[in-house]
Amino acid sequence: MARQVVPLSETKIKSQKAADKPITLFDGGGLFLYISEKKYSKTGKVLPESKYWRFKFRFEGKSRLMSFGPYPAVSLARARELRKEAKAMLADGRDPQKERKLKKAVVAREQEVKSNTFERVARQWFEIAQTEWTHGHARTVLSRLERDVFPPIGSKLISDITTKDVLETLRLVEARQAYESAHRIKTIIGQVFTFAIVSGVPEVENNPAAGLGKVLKQPRKKSMAAILDPFLLGKLLRDIDNYAGSHVVRCALMLAPMLFVRPGELRNAKWADIDLEKQVWLLPMEDMKLTLKEKANRKGQVHTVPLARQAVEVLRKLYSFTSSSPYVFPGRAASRVMSENTVNLALRTMGYDRETITGHGFRATARTMLHETLGFSPDAIEAQLGHRVPDRLGTAYNRTQHLDERTRMMQEWADYLDKVKANGK
Repeated sequence: MARQVVPLSETKIKSQKAADKPITLFDGGGLFLYISEKKYSKTGKVLPESKYWRFKFRFEGKSRLMSFGPYPAVSLARARELRKEAKAMLADGRDPQKERKLKKAVVAREQEVKSNTFERVARQWFEIAQTEWTHGHARTVLSRLERDVFPPIGSKLISDITTKDVLETLRLVEARQAYESAHRIKTIIGQVFTFAIVSGVPEVENNPAAGLGKVLKQPRKKSMAAILDPFLLGKLLRDIDNYAGSHVVRCALMLAPMLFVRPGELRNAKWADIDLEKQVWLLPMEDMKLTLKEKANRKGQVHTVPLARQAVEVLRKLYSFTSSSPYVFPGRAASRVMSENTVNLALRTMGYDRETITGHGFRATARTMLHETLGFSPDAIEAQLGHRVPDRLGTAYNRTQHLDERTRMMQEWADYLDKVKANGK
Protein backbone atom coordinates (compact mmCIF):
# COMPACT_ATOMS: atom_id res chain seq x y z
CA MET A 1 0.00 0.00 0.00
CA ALA A 2 1.38 3.39 -1.06
CA ARG A 3 2.51 5.65 1.73
CA GLN A 4 0.19 8.60 2.28
CA VAL A 5 1.86 11.96 1.74
CA VAL A 6 0.63 14.93 3.73
CA PRO A 7 0.45 17.92 1.33
CA LEU A 8 2.77 20.78 2.09
CA SER A 9 1.69 24.17 3.41
CA GLU A 10 3.29 27.57 3.07
CA THR A 11 3.81 27.62 6.84
CA LYS A 12 5.72 24.36 6.82
CA ILE A 13 7.86 25.42 3.89
CA LYS A 14 8.76 28.77 5.43
CA SER A 15 9.54 27.30 8.81
CA GLN A 16 11.82 24.56 7.47
CA LYS A 17 15.44 25.59 7.83
CA ALA A 18 18.48 24.10 6.14
CA ALA A 19 20.38 21.40 7.99
CA ASP A 20 23.81 19.84 7.63
CA LYS A 21 22.33 17.48 5.03
CA PRO A 22 19.87 18.18 2.18
CA ILE A 23 16.18 17.95 3.10
CA THR A 24 13.34 16.77 0.84
CA LEU A 25 9.74 17.84 1.54
CA PHE A 26 7.14 15.89 -0.48
CA ASP A 27 3.81 17.31 -1.61
CA GLY A 28 2.60 14.21 -3.43
CA GLY A 29 2.15 13.32 -7.09
CA GLY A 30 5.89 13.48 -7.71
CA LEU A 31 6.26 17.08 -6.52
CA PHE A 32 8.75 17.87 -3.77
CA LEU A 33 10.80 20.73 -2.40
CA TYR A 34 14.56 20.22 -2.22
CA ILE A 35 16.39 22.22 0.46
CA SER A 36 20.17 22.21 0.08
CA GLU A 37 22.49 21.69 3.03
CA LYS A 38 23.41 24.55 5.32
CA LYS A 39 26.11 26.82 3.84
CA TYR A 40 28.37 29.38 5.48
CA SER A 41 30.12 32.57 4.43
CA LYS A 42 33.89 33.03 4.74
CA THR A 43 33.31 34.72 8.08
CA GLY A 44 31.29 31.74 9.39
CA LYS A 45 27.86 33.35 9.03
CA VAL A 46 25.00 31.02 8.01
CA LEU A 47 23.80 31.84 4.49
CA PRO A 48 20.11 31.87 3.51
CA GLU A 49 18.86 28.40 2.57
CA SER A 50 18.20 27.50 -1.08
CA LYS A 51 14.89 25.80 -1.87
CA TYR A 52 14.00 24.36 -5.29
CA TRP A 53 10.89 22.68 -6.63
CA ARG A 54 11.45 19.33 -8.33
CA PHE A 55 9.05 16.98 -10.15
CA LYS A 56 9.78 13.28 -10.41
CA PHE A 57 8.03 11.24 -13.11
CA ARG A 58 8.41 8.28 -15.42
CA PHE A 59 8.36 8.54 -19.22
CA GLU A 60 8.77 5.64 -21.61
CA GLY A 61 9.70 3.41 -18.70
CA LYS A 62 12.50 5.66 -17.42
CA SER A 63 12.61 7.69 -14.21
CA ARG A 64 13.02 11.42 -14.93
CA LEU A 65 13.45 14.56 -12.86
CA MET A 66 12.73 18.17 -13.83
CA SER A 67 12.95 21.50 -12.03
CA PHE A 68 10.06 23.91 -11.57
CA GLY A 69 12.23 26.72 -10.20
CA PRO A 70 13.21 28.19 -6.81
CA TYR A 71 10.95 28.94 -3.88
CA PRO A 72 9.56 31.52 -3.12
CA ALA A 73 9.86 32.85 -6.71
CA VAL A 74 7.70 29.86 -7.61
CA SER A 75 5.00 29.57 -4.94
CA LEU A 76 3.44 26.36 -3.71
CA ALA A 77 0.29 27.05 -5.69
CA ARG A 78 2.26 27.69 -8.88
CA ALA A 79 4.36 24.54 -8.38
CA ARG A 80 1.12 22.53 -8.15
CA GLU A 81 -0.14 24.12 -11.37
CA LEU A 82 3.09 23.12 -13.12
CA ARG A 83 2.70 19.57 -11.77
CA LYS A 84 -0.85 19.43 -13.11
CA GLU A 85 0.31 20.65 -16.55
CA ALA A 86 3.14 18.11 -16.61
CA LYS A 87 0.80 15.24 -15.69
CA ALA A 88 -1.60 16.30 -18.44
CA MET A 89 1.25 16.11 -20.97
CA LEU A 90 2.22 12.66 -19.67
CA ALA A 91 -1.38 11.53 -20.05
CA ASP A 92 -1.20 12.61 -23.71
CA GLY A 93 2.05 10.71 -24.20
CA ARG A 94 4.20 13.82 -24.29
CA ASP A 95 7.51 14.46 -22.52
CA PRO A 96 7.04 17.53 -20.26
CA GLN A 97 10.79 18.27 -20.22
CA LYS A 98 10.97 18.29 -24.00
CA GLU A 99 7.80 20.36 -24.25
CA ARG A 100 9.27 22.95 -21.90
CA LYS A 101 12.49 23.19 -23.95
CA LEU A 102 10.45 23.70 -27.11
CA LYS A 103 8.39 26.40 -25.42
CA LYS A 104 11.56 28.19 -24.25
CA ALA A 105 12.96 28.03 -27.77
CA VAL A 106 9.77 29.55 -29.19
CA VAL A 107 9.82 32.34 -26.59
CA ALA A 108 13.53 32.99 -27.25
CA ARG A 109 12.89 33.16 -31.00
CA GLU A 110 9.99 35.57 -30.48
CA GLN A 111 12.20 37.77 -28.31
CA GLU A 112 14.98 37.68 -30.90
CA VAL A 113 12.56 38.64 -33.67
CA LYS A 114 11.28 41.55 -31.58
CA SER A 115 14.84 42.76 -30.91
CA ASN A 116 15.96 42.63 -34.55
CA THR A 117 15.08 46.08 -35.77
CA PHE A 118 16.47 47.15 -39.13
CA GLU A 119 18.91 49.52 -37.43
CA ARG A 120 20.27 46.78 -35.14
CA VAL A 121 20.89 44.36 -38.01
CA ALA A 122 22.25 47.14 -40.26
CA ARG A 123 24.83 48.12 -37.64
CA GLN A 124 25.86 44.46 -37.28
CA TRP A 125 26.33 44.29 -41.06
CA PHE A 126 28.25 47.58 -41.09
CA GLU A 127 30.72 46.44 -38.39
CA ILE A 128 31.69 43.48 -40.56
CA ALA A 129 31.52 45.14 -43.99
CA GLN A 130 33.61 48.18 -43.04
CA THR A 131 36.68 46.03 -42.44
CA GLU A 132 37.20 45.86 -46.22
CA TRP A 133 36.47 49.54 -46.93
CA THR A 134 38.49 52.71 -46.72
CA HIS A 135 37.69 54.97 -43.78
CA GLY A 136 36.10 57.52 -46.13
CA HIS A 137 33.76 55.00 -47.74
CA ALA A 138 32.74 53.57 -44.38
CA ARG A 139 31.94 57.06 -43.14
CA THR A 140 29.80 57.73 -46.24
CA VAL A 141 27.83 54.48 -45.88
CA LEU A 142 27.14 55.07 -42.19
CA SER A 143 26.10 58.66 -42.90
CA ARG A 144 23.60 57.49 -45.51
CA LEU A 145 22.13 54.96 -43.11
CA GLU A 146 21.84 57.43 -40.23
CA ARG A 147 20.51 60.28 -42.36
CA ASP A 148 18.24 58.58 -44.89
CA VAL A 149 17.37 55.06 -43.71
CA PHE A 150 17.20 54.82 -39.93
CA PRO A 151 14.68 57.68 -39.45
CA PRO A 152 11.92 56.07 -41.60
CA ILE A 153 12.55 52.32 -41.08
CA GLY A 154 15.33 51.92 -38.53
CA SER A 155 12.97 51.16 -35.62
CA LYS A 156 10.86 48.68 -37.61
CA LEU A 157 11.42 44.96 -37.18
CA ILE A 158 13.52 43.87 -40.15
CA SER A 159 11.21 40.90 -40.62
CA ASP A 160 8.22 43.26 -41.03
CA ILE A 161 9.76 45.57 -43.65
CA THR A 162 8.14 45.30 -47.06
CA THR A 163 9.08 46.42 -50.54
CA LYS A 164 6.64 49.30 -50.08
CA ASP A 165 8.51 50.45 -46.95
CA VAL A 166 11.85 50.44 -48.77
CA LEU A 167 10.42 52.24 -51.81
CA GLU A 168 8.86 54.95 -49.64
CA THR A 169 12.24 55.43 -47.95
CA LEU A 170 13.96 55.82 -51.33
CA ARG A 171 11.27 58.22 -52.58
CA LEU A 172 12.18 60.55 -49.70
CA VAL A 173 15.74 60.63 -51.04
CA GLU A 174 14.48 61.25 -54.58
CA ALA A 175 12.34 64.13 -53.30
CA ARG A 176 15.49 66.19 -52.84
CA GLN A 177 16.59 65.18 -56.37
CA ALA A 178 19.43 63.01 -55.04
CA TYR A 179 18.74 60.32 -57.62
CA GLU A 180 22.19 58.76 -57.60
CA SER A 181 22.12 58.61 -53.79
CA ALA A 182 18.75 56.83 -53.93
CA HIS A 183 20.28 54.07 -56.06
CA ARG A 184 23.28 53.75 -53.76
CA ILE A 185 21.06 53.62 -50.67
CA LYS A 186 18.94 50.93 -52.32
CA THR A 187 22.12 48.88 -52.72
CA ILE A 188 23.03 49.40 -49.05
CA ILE A 189 19.58 48.30 -47.88
CA GLY A 190 19.80 45.26 -50.14
CA GLN A 191 23.16 44.31 -48.66
CA VAL A 192 21.74 44.54 -45.14
CA PHE A 193 18.92 42.15 -46.07
CA THR A 194 21.34 39.76 -47.77
CA PHE A 195 23.41 39.78 -44.58
CA ALA A 196 20.27 39.09 -42.52
CA ILE A 197 19.28 36.13 -44.71
CA VAL A 198 22.75 34.59 -44.75
CA SER A 199 23.16 35.17 -41.01
CA GLY A 200 19.87 33.42 -40.26
CA VAL A 201 18.03 36.38 -38.76
CA PRO A 202 14.61 34.91 -37.84
CA GLU A 203 11.75 35.39 -40.31
CA VAL A 204 13.84 37.25 -42.90
CA GLU A 205 13.54 35.19 -46.07
CA ASN A 206 13.65 37.71 -48.92
CA ASN A 207 15.19 41.01 -49.96
CA PRO A 208 12.49 43.70 -50.35
CA ALA A 209 14.99 46.03 -52.05
CA ALA A 210 15.49 43.63 -54.96
CA GLY A 211 14.31 45.00 -58.29
CA LEU A 212 13.59 48.52 -57.05
CA GLY A 213 16.31 49.99 -59.25
CA LYS A 214 13.88 49.68 -62.18
CA VAL A 215 11.30 51.97 -60.58
CA LEU A 216 13.70 54.61 -59.28
CA LYS A 217 14.49 57.72 -61.29
CA GLN A 218 17.75 57.37 -63.14
CA PRO A 219 20.47 59.92 -62.32
CA ARG A 220 21.88 62.02 -65.08
CA LYS A 221 25.24 60.74 -66.14
CA LYS A 222 27.61 63.53 -65.27
CA SER A 223 31.20 63.49 -66.41
CA MET A 224 33.93 64.75 -64.12
CA ALA A 225 34.53 68.44 -64.85
CA ALA A 226 37.56 68.61 -67.11
CA ILE A 227 39.02 70.88 -69.79
CA LEU A 228 39.54 69.14 -73.14
CA ASP A 229 40.04 72.16 -75.38
CA PRO A 230 43.79 72.88 -75.92
CA PHE A 231 43.25 76.65 -76.00
CA LEU A 232 41.34 76.67 -72.67
CA LEU A 233 43.85 74.25 -71.18
CA GLY A 234 46.69 76.58 -72.15
CA LYS A 235 44.92 79.48 -70.49
CA LEU A 236 44.45 77.50 -67.29
CA LEU A 237 48.14 76.55 -67.22
CA ARG A 238 49.16 80.19 -67.65
CA ASP A 239 46.79 81.20 -64.87
CA ILE A 240 48.38 78.57 -62.63
CA ASP A 241 51.83 80.02 -63.36
CA ASN A 242 50.49 83.42 -62.31
CA TYR A 243 48.65 82.16 -59.22
CA ALA A 244 49.03 84.77 -56.48
CA GLY A 245 48.67 82.40 -53.53
CA SER A 246 51.33 80.49 -51.65
CA HIS A 247 54.27 78.90 -53.47
CA VAL A 248 53.39 75.45 -52.09
CA VAL A 249 49.84 75.60 -53.45
CA ARG A 250 51.08 76.92 -56.81
CA CYS A 251 53.44 73.96 -57.08
CA ALA A 252 50.56 71.58 -56.30
CA LEU A 253 48.55 73.26 -59.07
CA MET A 254 51.45 72.92 -61.51
CA LEU A 255 52.01 69.22 -60.73
CA ALA A 256 48.32 68.21 -60.74
CA PRO A 257 47.92 68.30 -64.56
CA MET A 258 51.44 66.94 -65.17
CA LEU A 259 51.16 63.89 -62.92
CA PHE A 260 47.34 63.42 -63.00
CA VAL A 261 47.33 61.24 -59.89
CA ARG A 262 44.28 61.36 -57.65
CA PRO A 263 44.06 64.59 -55.57
CA GLY A 264 44.41 62.64 -52.32
CA GLU A 265 47.49 60.86 -53.63
CA LEU A 266 49.09 64.15 -54.63
CA ARG A 267 48.52 65.96 -51.36
CA ASN A 268 49.73 62.94 -49.36
CA ALA A 269 52.98 62.66 -51.35
CA LYS A 270 56.06 62.10 -49.18
CA TRP A 271 59.61 63.18 -49.94
CA ALA A 272 60.86 59.73 -48.91
CA ASP A 273 59.02 58.18 -51.87
CA ILE A 274 60.41 60.60 -54.47
CA ASP A 275 63.79 60.12 -56.15
CA LEU A 276 64.64 63.29 -58.06
CA GLU A 277 67.86 61.82 -59.45
CA LYS A 278 66.10 58.79 -60.97
CA GLN A 279 63.09 60.96 -61.82
CA VAL A 280 60.51 58.67 -60.29
CA TRP A 281 57.87 58.72 -57.57
CA LEU A 282 57.28 55.29 -56.01
CA LEU A 283 53.80 55.76 -54.59
CA PRO A 284 53.05 53.15 -51.88
CA MET A 285 49.89 51.13 -52.39
CA GLU A 286 48.82 52.06 -48.85
CA ASP A 287 48.51 55.69 -50.02
CA MET A 288 46.34 54.87 -53.03
CA LYS A 289 42.57 54.68 -53.38
CA LEU A 290 42.07 51.00 -52.61
CA THR A 291 39.94 48.98 -50.22
CA LEU A 292 41.55 48.04 -46.92
CA LYS A 293 41.72 44.44 -48.11
CA GLU A 294 43.52 45.46 -51.32
CA LYS A 295 45.93 47.63 -49.35
CA ALA A 296 46.70 44.74 -47.05
CA ASN A 297 47.21 42.34 -49.98
CA ARG A 298 49.51 44.80 -51.80
CA LYS A 299 51.40 46.10 -48.80
CA GLY A 300 54.99 46.81 -49.78
CA GLN A 301 54.13 47.28 -53.47
CA VAL A 302 54.30 50.64 -55.23
CA HIS A 303 52.67 52.45 -58.13
CA THR A 304 55.40 53.97 -60.28
CA VAL A 305 54.91 57.57 -61.39
CA PRO A 306 57.65 58.59 -63.87
CA LEU A 307 58.61 62.23 -63.38
CA ALA A 308 59.10 64.36 -66.46
CA ARG A 309 61.89 66.89 -66.53
CA GLN A 310 59.40 69.70 -65.83
CA ALA A 311 57.97 67.87 -62.78
CA VAL A 312 61.45 67.37 -61.35
CA GLU A 313 62.16 71.07 -61.80
CA VAL A 314 59.02 72.03 -59.85
CA LEU A 315 59.85 69.55 -57.08
CA ARG A 316 63.44 70.81 -56.76
CA LYS A 317 62.21 74.36 -56.25
CA LEU A 318 59.60 73.13 -53.76
CA TYR A 319 62.12 71.09 -51.75
CA SER A 320 63.68 74.10 -50.06
CA PHE A 321 60.23 75.17 -48.84
CA THR A 322 58.89 71.89 -47.45
CA SER A 323 61.83 69.49 -46.93
CA SER A 324 61.57 69.97 -43.16
CA SER A 325 58.26 68.09 -43.34
CA PRO A 326 57.87 64.46 -44.38
CA TYR A 327 55.15 65.66 -46.75
CA VAL A 328 55.73 67.36 -50.09
CA PHE A 329 52.61 69.47 -49.50
CA PRO A 330 52.29 70.02 -45.74
CA GLY A 331 49.44 71.93 -44.19
CA ARG A 332 49.79 74.74 -41.68
CA ALA A 333 51.39 72.21 -39.36
CA ALA A 334 54.37 70.43 -40.92
CA SER A 335 53.17 67.12 -39.45
CA ARG A 336 49.93 67.23 -41.41
CA VAL A 337 49.14 67.33 -45.12
CA MET A 338 47.51 70.06 -47.12
CA SER A 339 43.71 70.25 -46.82
CA GLU A 340 41.72 68.25 -49.37
CA ASN A 341 39.94 71.45 -50.46
CA THR A 342 43.07 73.53 -51.08
CA VAL A 343 43.55 72.83 -54.81
CA ASN A 344 39.87 73.22 -55.66
CA LEU A 345 39.65 76.41 -53.62
CA ALA A 346 42.66 77.80 -55.50
CA LEU A 347 40.97 77.01 -58.82
CA ARG A 348 37.83 78.85 -57.67
CA THR A 349 39.96 81.83 -56.58
CA MET A 350 41.39 81.91 -60.10
CA GLY A 351 37.85 82.10 -61.53
CA TYR A 352 37.27 78.45 -62.55
CA ASP A 353 33.98 77.07 -61.24
CA ARG A 354 33.34 73.44 -60.36
CA GLU A 355 31.53 72.85 -63.65
CA THR A 356 34.68 73.77 -65.58
CA ILE A 357 37.53 72.04 -63.74
CA THR A 358 38.28 70.25 -60.46
CA GLY A 359 41.45 68.77 -59.07
CA HIS A 360 40.18 65.34 -60.07
CA GLY A 361 39.33 66.62 -63.54
CA PHE A 362 43.01 66.73 -64.55
CA ARG A 363 42.86 62.94 -64.73
CA ALA A 364 40.06 63.07 -67.28
CA THR A 365 41.93 65.72 -69.28
CA ALA A 366 45.06 63.55 -69.45
CA ARG A 367 43.14 60.37 -70.14
CA THR A 368 41.35 61.85 -73.15
CA MET A 369 44.11 63.94 -74.68
CA LEU A 370 46.89 61.38 -74.23
CA HIS A 371 44.90 58.95 -76.34
CA GLU A 372 43.11 61.20 -78.82
CA THR A 373 45.80 63.84 -79.32
CA LEU A 374 49.11 62.13 -78.54
CA GLY A 375 48.10 58.62 -79.57
CA PHE A 376 49.21 56.63 -76.54
CA SER A 377 47.66 53.23 -75.90
CA PRO A 378 44.68 53.00 -73.53
CA ASP A 379 46.48 50.26 -71.57
CA ALA A 380 49.44 52.50 -70.80
CA ILE A 381 47.14 55.39 -69.88
CA GLU A 382 44.98 53.25 -67.60
CA ALA A 383 48.07 51.77 -65.95
CA GLN A 384 49.41 55.25 -65.26
CA LEU A 385 46.04 56.33 -63.87
CA GLY A 386 46.38 53.50 -61.36
CA HIS A 387 43.47 51.52 -62.79
CA ARG A 388 43.43 47.75 -63.05
CA VAL A 389 44.95 46.60 -66.33
CA PRO A 390 44.55 42.85 -67.04
CA ASP A 391 47.08 41.00 -69.16
CA ARG A 392 46.21 39.52 -72.55
CA LEU A 393 44.48 36.58 -70.83
CA GLY A 394 42.40 39.01 -68.78
CA THR A 395 43.63 37.76 -65.44
CA ALA A 396 46.90 38.99 -63.98
CA TYR A 397 47.37 42.57 -62.90
CA ASN A 398 50.76 44.24 -62.85
CA ARG A 399 51.25 47.92 -62.09
CA THR A 400 54.70 47.88 -63.73
CA GLN A 401 53.11 47.07 -67.10
CA HIS A 402 53.94 49.44 -69.93
CA LEU A 403 56.52 51.23 -67.77
CA ASP A 404 58.79 52.14 -70.70
CA GLU A 405 55.87 53.53 -72.65
CA ARG A 406 54.54 55.31 -69.56
CA THR A 407 57.93 56.97 -68.91
CA ARG A 408 58.01 58.27 -72.47
CA MET A 409 54.34 59.22 -72.22
CA MET A 410 54.82 61.34 -69.09
CA GLN A 411 57.63 63.33 -70.72
CA GLU A 412 55.68 63.89 -73.93
CA TRP A 413 52.64 64.92 -71.88
CA ALA A 414 54.66 67.51 -69.97
CA ASP A 415 56.10 68.79 -73.24
CA TYR A 416 52.59 68.99 -74.71
CA LEU A 417 51.38 71.01 -71.71
CA ASP A 418 54.28 73.45 -72.25
CA LYS A 419 53.29 73.71 -75.89
CA VAL A 420 49.60 74.52 -75.29
CA LYS A 421 50.62 76.96 -72.56
CA ALA A 422 52.97 78.81 -74.93
CA ASN A 423 50.52 78.90 -77.85
CA GLY A 424 48.32 81.51 -76.21
CA LYS A 425 51.14 83.95 -75.55
